[in-house]
Amino acid sequence: MLEISSKTNLLEQKTYKYSLQDVDEPNLYRDVYPYTDVPRIAFNHRRVPIGMPEDIWITDTTFRDGQQSVEPYTVKQIVDLFKLMSKLSGPYGIIRQTEFFVYSKKDREALEQCQDLGLKFPEITTWIRASKEDFKLVRDLGIRETGILVSCSDYHIFKKMKMTRKQCMDYYLATVAEAFEAGVMPRCHLEDITRADFYGFVVPFVNELMKMSEDSKIPVRIRACDTMGYGIPYPEVAIPRSVPGIIYGLQHYSDVPSEMLEWHGHNDFYKAVTNASTAWLYGASGVNCSLLGIGERTGNVPLEAMVFEYASLRGSFDGMDPTVITEIAEYFEREMDYTIPPMTPFVGRSFNVTRAGIHADGLLKDEEIYNIFDTKKILNRSASVLIGKASGLAGIAYWINENYRLSAGETVDKKDPLVIALKAWIDKEYEDGRQTSLSVGELEEKIEELSGNRFRRL
Repeated sequence: MLEISSKTNLLEQKTYKYSLQDVDEPNLYRDVYPYTDVPRIAFNHRRVPIGMPEDIWITDTTFRDGQQSVEPYTVKQIVDLFKLMSKLSGPYGIIRQTEFFVYSKKDREALEQCQDLGLKFPEITTWIRASKEDFKLVRDLGIRETGILVSCSDYHIFKKMKMTRKQCMDYYLATVAEAFEAGVMPRCHLEDITRADFYGFVVPFVNELMKMSEDSKIPVRIRACDTMGYGIPYPEVAIPRSVPGIIYGLQHYSDVPSEMLEWHGHNDFYKAVTNASTAWLYGASGVNCSLLGIGERTGNVPLEAMVFEYASLRGSFDGMDPTVITEIAEYFEREMDYTIPPMTPFVGRSFNVTRAGIHADGLLKDEEIYNIFDTKKILNRSASVLIGKASGLAGIAYWINENYRLSAGETVDKKDPLVIALKAWIDKEYEDGRQTSLSVGELEEKIEELSGNRFRRL
């Protein structure tokens, strides 16, 4: 039959509905995922159209996926980060939601303290086991939406759950029915979608979810989870690894509206940010992230990266305050004793520090030559240079003030005894044959020694 598409406003064929393929043996895509070799990228030369939604946003999993890979956060740390996230999100709630565990007393205390703040964004959601008791717990906490794990690849269905596809689908649908019965909106986490039989299980399963949602008059959100980071953003890549194909397929074959479609990726193959942007481009309104990208194995999509992707694609931060990204990075290092690799974009201590001598010369003449943008204005992080053999007293004083982010009343000048002593040490280093720039760690260690602990290593 022919139907007018609400996305393209064209007549489109709607002649085929995919049915569950209840196979006897799991489809592990061994030609793509040999396991004893690097996963392969297969092309089928099928293109799907770009279709970015009118509204796009960011969701957060810092207190769920992020917390699973580091020492658990304290209640105070969760509340502080929640407030910073809300400040970063801005008045229009570009950071739309964040998810919490609810199992322990500490989890619930943190959730309730964040609720008590009365902040509109990010909305608090949860992630729970699929049981009646947990649905009731979520409802009693006043939570509107909760995540439910619905693993969809045969690796999980056959190998972990020890079920057939039919048994697994029936189990999942019964679980979602319990969420509807409790009056809770389910967010179905389609775990391992980039190794799943897309047309043999994923599409038929999501079709049933959408039908149940229509019958119950309760929305259901679909989170496509690239659990192992296998997703590929390139055009013409074959399913199951194609990010454009997955997003287009969920919209076109399962009628999932953009506002109910979300991407959750991992960075195992360095593609997390690009895959998330691709999901936006092809029709998902939401991309799920964590602060600093902290998460399972290589981590999640860094939330701060998607703030800049959003601004790049939309031409505006739309009310987000990117200077808060620097506050968040400083909080992780100062209050949580978390070490951010110094070269990490936007948050690392050296992300806008110039090392090469010829680059430093250009930067000092006009920082725009070698700085990615006005990092002082946008991130409250001044561009800087590393100290070398040609650094004078003024340059050393400037470096100390910028590195330790000293306020007006704390700054040092070229007459400060610390600056003079440090220059003498630097000159001696190069007189003894040194050729390379001094690292931040070396300088901080020497400054701590020369200042009598006046300045401690950051």
